[in-house]
Amino acid sequence: MVVQAYILVQTNVGKAAEVATAISAIQGVTLAEDVTGPYDVIVRAEAASVDELGQLVVARVQTVPGITRTVTCPVVHI
Repeated sequence: MVVQAYILVQTNVGKAAEVATAISAIQGVTLAEDVTGPYDVIVRAEAASVDELGQLVVARVQTVPGITRTVTCPVVHI
């Protein structure tokens, strides 16, 4: 079973498009779009487990230059 999540990203001013492009290239990311509102980029990601999802966020996404904060929202099927 695949674990999916939305990652809400805040960036430095003027860096949203650059950050979205960089995140799009990360394996496990299925979509990264720059948006308006309280977050600058919204990312859809998937991994084989919750632990792998955590590693994806911490080791790959959060290391992209220009990111100031992330919030990870796992998808649940109720």
